[in-house]
Formats: sequence, C-alpha cells, structure tokens
Amino acid sequence: MSLPPLQTVSTGLVVAIVGFFSSFPIVLQGLAAMGATPSEASSGLMAAALSMGLTAIVISLITRQPASVAWSTPGAAFLAVSLAPAGGFAEAVGAFLTAGALTGLAGLYRPLRQIAASVPLALAHALLAGVLITLCAQPFLALAEAPYTAVPILLTWAIVGKLSRLFAVPAAVLMAVGLTLWGGAVSAPDHIITRPALVLPAFSIASTLGLALPLFLITMATQNSPGMAVLKGEGYPPRPGFFLSAVGLASLLSAPFGALQTCLAAITSSLCAGAESHPDTALRYWSAVMGGVFYCLFGLFSALIISFAAAAPAQTLEVLAGLALLGVFANSASIALADPRSREAAAITFLTTASGVSLLGLSGAVWGLLLGGLAYRFSQKS
Repeated sequence: MSLPPLQTVSTGLVVAIVGFFSSFPIVLQGLAAMGATPSEASSGLMAAALSMGLTAIVISLITRQPASVAWSTPGAAFLAVSLAPAGGFAEAVGAFLTAGALTGLAGLYRPLRQIAASVPLALAHALLAGVLITLCAQPFLALAEAPYTAVPILLTWAIVGKLSRLFAVPAAVLMAVGLTLWGGAVSAPDHIITRPALVLPAFSIASTLGLALPLFLITMATQNSPGMAVLKGEGYPPRPGFFLSAVGLASLLSAPFGALQTCLAAITSSLCAGAESHPDTALRYWSAVMGGVFYCLFGLFSALIISFAAAAPAQTLEVLAGLALLGVFANSASIALADPRSREAAAITFLTTASGVSLLGLSGAVWGLLLGGLAYRFSQKS
C-alpha cells in the first residue's frame, strides 16, 4: 500500500482538529448530564474518539471513499438537556447500546432505514432546534453571569470566525485553555494516556423510549443521512447498508466504555471529499483515513483534556458548547420553518421539545415528535 499524499495528511489534521475540538465540550456535558463520573466521562470521550477514528480508517480504506466519521454531536446535545435515567449512567450506556443496535439494524434491514427516513425533515430539524436552543443561549447568559470568561471567548470566536468559520470554535477553545492556564489551577491526571472504564449496561423501557429512540432518530436525520448526501454530491456513490452497519457496530463496541453513538459526518466529510483535499479524486479517501488517525491520538489524551475542563473558569464549557452548536441550531431552525405547509407542526415540535416537559417517563423530545407528528398528519389531510 502506498503512503498517503502529504496534502491529505494536512487535510486529515484539519478535519480532526475541527471535528474534535469544536464539539468535545458538548460531549462532556452530555455524559455528565447522564451521571458519568469524571473517569467514566474520560473513558467515554476516549472511546468515542477511537471509535470514530478507527471506523473512518476502516471504511475509507475498504470503499476508497472519503467517508469521515464523527460522534453524534446532536445526540450529545440531546443528552445534555435530558434528565439522567433512574438507573444512572449504566442505564444511559444501555440506551447508547440500543441506539447503536438500531443503527446497525438499519444498515442490514432496509425497511428500518425507510421508517427512520419517513420522519418529516422539518420535524426532525425542529426536534433538534428545540434540543439546542437552551444550550445555544448559554454563551449570552454567561455575559452577565461570568463576563470575564464569556467576553474573551466570544470575541475570539467572532474575530477568527470572520476569517474562517471552521476554526472559530477551535480558536475559542484555545482562548479557554489560556484562561485556564492563567488561573493556574490545572493539575495533570494520574495517567496521561486515558484509562478505559467498563460500564455494565442496564436497560429499561423508559430509557429505550426516552433516550435510545430519540438518539437513533436525531443521529440518522442530522448526521448519517447528510453524511451520505455529501459523499453523493461529491461524486462518491454511498453504500448506506455498509456505512450504517459499520457505524452501528462501532457504536456497540464503544458504548460499554461510555461512548455515545458513532455516525457518519457531514461537515468533515465535505472537507475530505472536496477539491481542497487533493486534486485526484481517487486519493481523497486518504484525508478521511488520516483524520481517523489524528482522532485516535486526540482520544488517547482525553484524561488530560478533562483535567483542563475541570480546572476551567466557571461556565467555560457551557460557553464553548453553545458556540459550537450555534450554526447547527441556525441551520435546523431554518429548515424546520422553511415550508409553510409543515411550519405549524414544526413549531409544535420545537416548542414542546424546548419546554423540557417530561410526562409518563418520556422526554420533551419524544413528546415533541409525537405531537408535531399528529399536527403534521392533520395538516396533510386538510
């Protein structure tokens, strides 16, 4: 096998920096909301990074397509605003396993893919926007509550964003690192290389319906499907069955170590598959491969990253997570409300989800999809 072209190595590094450092704060928030201890969160972050890195390497080498892989950032955002299950983090891990199994089955069983795809696009994005709105408000709430943290990070994000939207959030992360070092309270972890922590999963109907099913639907609609659409748009015919089976299997293998879903990526796939990756379309897959290699390296040092996060000034992670998700929120809200025929149903889905209402053990996201789905049905019949 030939060595990867140098241009694809640099592209892979950019992909990994953008993919990892733009979204790891929300992953940590999601795991913490589910009741993960610091060691479990460290293990979960490492397992998620290794899972997406190794999966990208394997499927890109097999298919010779630049298939970038990610953790489910929208799924992490959903976890961050959800109540921890009664069984604690073990039950959350059970939900991660169930969501991964559903993804794998969707790859093997086409009718399940079709069922997942039958959720109206407007409602899926309204659901995601409802999940994200609380998180996206945090940077601006922090302007009053923690101005010495929020103002430097927001200014860095805005200034760098004028030059490059891709590097705006990583630059904000660097500013947060600087603020943390300035505080002088960082202590190195006992082990620089992260130690895995095995979590025995627990299962319940409530966590299956309230966590696993929304995770599966959100990730399918906002990550896996767009990821394949990006590849198709760049001239690489996707293989839905193979790709979904691969990310589903990766999710199953990594979940017991605390990782949430592994999925196809959209933004980083566009970087790998685009002209800037390499002039030769037949060699662009190396960008996804090298991105996977760097993801794995970042994941091994997750314990060090969490040490910085623990020592960071108050509300630092909240500010970073909100900025990382702002573009996703704007895009989802735009898609959700674009079509007048489904606008009211999408608004019901959005508002119900954003309210955080929990009834009969089901989260606001589930009720949002149910009520919005009923409204959508009625609007189609009228």
